[in-house]
Amino acid sequence: MDGFKVFSFIGIIICMGMTMVFAQTQTEADKTNDENNGMVILEEIVVEGAKLIIPTKQAGETVYTGTEVTRKGMELKGEKGKANVYESISIVPGVVFEGIDPGNMVSEQNSIRMRGVRGFMGAMTVDGIPNYGGNPMGPRAYVYDMENFDSIAVFKGAVPADLGVGVGDRGGAVELKPRWAQDTFGIALVSSYGSFDLMKMFVRVDSGKVGPADSRLSVSYSCTKEDKWKGPGDLGPRHNANVTFVQPMGKYMTISLWGNYNTIHHYKYRSLSYEQAKDLDDYYKYDFNGGLTGIPGEDMFYYKFNEEEHTNCDFFTLINAHGKDFSVVIKPYITNEDATIRDGANIQNQPGVQKRTRDIVRKGVVSQISIDLSMIKATAGYHFEQSDMNIYTQNYWIQNDGSLLYRGYGMYTTSGDTFINSPYGKLAGEIKNFKWQVGVKYFRFKESDSRGYTTTYPGSVPALTRAPDLDRDERIYDIMLPTMGVSYSFTKYFEVYSSYGKNFIRPYAYMPLQNLYNRLRTQFQAAGITLNDLFKGYDIEQSDNVDVGVRIKRHYLEINPTVFVSQHKNLLVNVTDSRVTDSGTGKAVSYQQNAGKAKGYGCELGTSIFVSRWATIFVNPTYNHLVYDGNSTYQGTVYDNDGRQIVDTPQWVVLAGIIGKYKQLELVPMLRYIGKRYGDIMHHEQIDAYSVFDVKVSYCKDKIHMLKNVTFSLEFDNIFNKKYVSVINASDDTVSGTSYYAGAPFSVKGSVSCMF
Repeated sequence: MDGFKVFSFIGIIICMGMTMVFAQTQTEADKTNDENNGMVILEEIVVEGAKLIIPTKQAGETVYTGTEVTRKGMELKGEKGKANVYESISIVPGVVFEGIDPGNMVSEQNSIRMRGVRGFMGAMTVDGIPNYGGNPMGPRAYVYDMENFDSIAVFKGAVPADLGVGVGDRGGAVELKPRWAQDTFGIALVSSYGSFDLMKMFVRVDSGKVGPADSRLSVSYSCTKEDKWKGPGDLGPRHNANVTFVQPMGKYMTISLWGNYNTIHHYKYRSLSYEQAKDLDDYYKYDFNGGLTGIPGEDMFYYKFNEEEHTNCDFFTLINAHGKDFSVVIKPYITNEDATIRDGANIQNQPGVQKRTRDIVRKGVVSQISIDLSMIKATAGYHFEQSDMNIYTQNYWIQNDGSLLYRGYGMYTTSGDTFINSPYGKLAGEIKNFKWQVGVKYFRFKESDSRGYTTTYPGSVPALTRAPDLDRDERIYDIMLPTMGVSYSFTKYFEVYSSYGKNFIRPYAYMPLQNLYNRLRTQFQAAGITLNDLFKGYDIEQSDNVDVGVRIKRHYLEINPTVFVSQHKNLLVNVTDSRVTDSGTGKAVSYQQNAGKAKGYGCELGTSIFVSRWATIFVNPTYNHLVYDGNSTYQGTVYDNDGRQIVDTPQWVVLAGIIGKYKQLELVPMLRYIGKRYGDIMHHEQIDAYSVFDVKVSYCKDKIHMLKNVTFSLEFDNIFNKKYVSVINASDDTVSGTSYYAGAPFSVKGSVSCMF
């Protein structure tokens, strides 16, 4: 569907909504006219509708700077939204999430951008506790069952200082708000099945208040598995367990515990080249090989040589003490990630397999005190974290019989712990209809020194040998991060607001630089360049973000247009070094340094029309103009990309739909439109716009014998079986070599849920 048809569809939806609102109002007016002897007295009509997204702010603040996805909004995405946080928030304007699997069972082969900035540059927290890892850097959005959360707050511009961002928030921030153990006893059961043998069983038990101390406990467990929709291999099984415990300690203190365990094993989907992506009729189901051929160059594409296994454990304690005008919160936490990823690759000019191992442990605490002084609210806090990221690769050659010959470590360094120290403070207040707030965070990241090793082959046996040119010095990165916001309410239905925030992302993408140095180590050494010299060009990426918006809220309509402007600097881009010749290309070597810039502006429009109790219409379009600010240089060539749209960033994105209800029956048709985008900085590789239509049908009975809230649901995703490119795997400065993934085909999912 082209852009004209999409926006015609949106216009029809809006017109239908306004027409039904007018008809509803006119009906009420006619009733009032009859009752008042012909005198027309228009009364305010109270219409109850489904609230999908609402404004949100953090504790101790007065200005709404974020958007919160309610439980109803989370349910809108159905089963595929329960397995990935980003899918659940993709109804928010400015958030673009694209997956490649109908059930979102893949862990890291997906794409998230927030106002055009890649998601791994953003922050994700659970009640303010940071969730992230390394290689790739960024949040782990696949480790939770979304049934265990009440809502999700999304901050795209100014990010509140009290969110523990971990690696940074240039790509916005997401805060998951747990569904803590409930006050009453209950058991929730969900059984789901779908296309490609999708199966999920979920159970949660809440103890309710127990004993004289009113203790509360919740325990949940789920098991999910699915076949890949193309090619050989399974996705899963995925096991998830979650525990919460709430213990009141008298009238003024509560201690809460939260724990989450997730493990998944799955085989990967194979990427496409640009030529293949433009010919989906022939390559739509192109994937890894189902068996060994005896030819190593082909066997590197054997599906069992391309797989992932992840285990994530997270635990934190929430200690909350409060009085009439103050509160003290302390949140100690510990997280652990173990992951093994295998990829077919060329190893030392031979077909092989590279195994990547991640062993990451993070420990920290977020502490905060808030005081309400009537006219002003004050908040001060401190985030401390110590982390140990043990990440390395091991190489194997593929033999003719399909066995693997160990060739030693591809990358190996020893390093100590890294540390985050981040104090912050906020002030907020209001004078009648005027509200204001200011805040500042200081972020300091201390990176340890490291000692490098290379693999040698004495007697043909791989062995680690010290390599001082692979050493890196200790580094300290720090930055001040101010935020501010103001709003004014002209009436209870009309508010204007503005906010500013400086966001950042600490240095990332270490492994590509290390792999390049290892590949051309002889050339770098001849030029007198060490690995540490290359890392001296790494710095903190920064962005300045301004939002100006309006909130109009009536009983039948909520509309929130927002204009945003951003400036980005110190972006990680490729630079060319004429001192070293790349033996693979014969040209000057190129590698990444923090030397790029970008700028952008755009508009988001969140619209909900509450026609009546039986119909809600939502239309959420986004226009985003995010472009390079300056030309790029790669392998000695200057590229004229100044002013061109950033790679993989559509200018137009729309999500629209209708929530229709009749008694216990609910019908939700939805449209998702993604505008055209590009896979390279010169816009030679254009990916066309696409539209996908989904339909969700559910029937709910309040009670059937002992069972409560019995719900039967059917979901039809991509109902017209549209063939399209979903995920573009490219960095923002990609010149060539981008990989593409086909979007998921038509699928059906059904579920039955109940409580007792």
